[in-house]
Amino acid sequence: MATASILGCAGYTGQETLDRVLAHPGLELLALGSDSLAGQPAAALDPRLDGSLPPFTTNAEAAASGADVLFLCLENAAAAAFVPPADAVVVDLSGMHRLVDGAQALAWYGAAPGAWSYGLPELFPAQGDLIANPGCYATAALLALAPLAPFIESATIDAKSGMTGAGRTLKASSHAGFVLENLSPYAVGAHRHAPEIAQQLGVPVCFVPHLLPVRRGLLATCYVQTDADARALLEDAYASSPVVRVLPEDVAPELARVQGTDAAEIGVFSDGATGTSIVICALDNLGKGAAGQAVQNANVALGFDETLGLRLAGVLV
Repeated sequence: MATASILGCAGYTGQETLDRVLAHPGLELLALGSDSLAGQPAAALDPRLDGSLPPFTTNAEAAASGADVLFLCLENAAAAAFVPPADAVVVDLSGMHRLVDGAQALAWYGAAPGAWSYGLPELFPAQGDLIANPGCYATAALLALAPLAPFIESATIDAKSGMTGAGRTLKASSHAGFVLENLSPYAVGAHRHAPEIAQQLGVPVCFVPHLLPVRRGLLATCYVQTDADARALLEDAYASSPVVRVLPEDVAPELARVQGTDAAEIGVFSDGATGTSIVICALDNLGKGAAGQAVQNANVALGFDETLGLRLAGVLV
């Protein structure tokens, strides 16, 4: 058994990570960190959590708990200020350490040379103890496009996510009156996931995200020009994956099949009029796009089977 502590457990990704840790046969929960709930029982977060779980501590106390793996489910500013301990695997679900040339990633790397890595297990398995968990949009786009990257010069990505992708902090754009019966693009041409996607693909990307009036789920439709056989490349890349499934011809991914799971679906199409290859990826923004991937990364780092603790009911074999 390995021990795990969760920092920022009161947020959406923290709760989802907790669910997976509790279902994990190789992880023992050591500490629940939340500055807002410190000193309260676990049931303060969810009445279904019983008295066998430890009460909440501050995030600093959870970080110092001595756990084998720490899951950072913190807002960006708090994650940026976090100093990783020398003897733990740290999986950071924030956006602060994903860019190789970013100041925060360089600070982590400089503190522990060789320890930092960007962890998307199917494509870029984590190599060190400091793991930057990819963004939800980036995960979908990279799963769709990374196997094609050597054969494309650029990519256009149209993506849509449920409202939990913005986190639990209240803002005007997360009010029901704004979200329901609406579809709105945001951060057009300036979203933080665009450089993250471009970094891993090695080609320029045009990325436009949209907010869907649903609780969870994400769908990215990607357009590229290539002479390569996109379907063959994708089927080969994920032939042995227990998490990512390339759908049969003429079958499109759907949010309903991946919501609540840590699975991803990929559909491959072509537009004869323009010679465009169209690759669509659907996943749950809180699952494969966040907590499920974080646990998958921890499994890889700790030497466990990568599917332990994951919800894969959406994958048919």
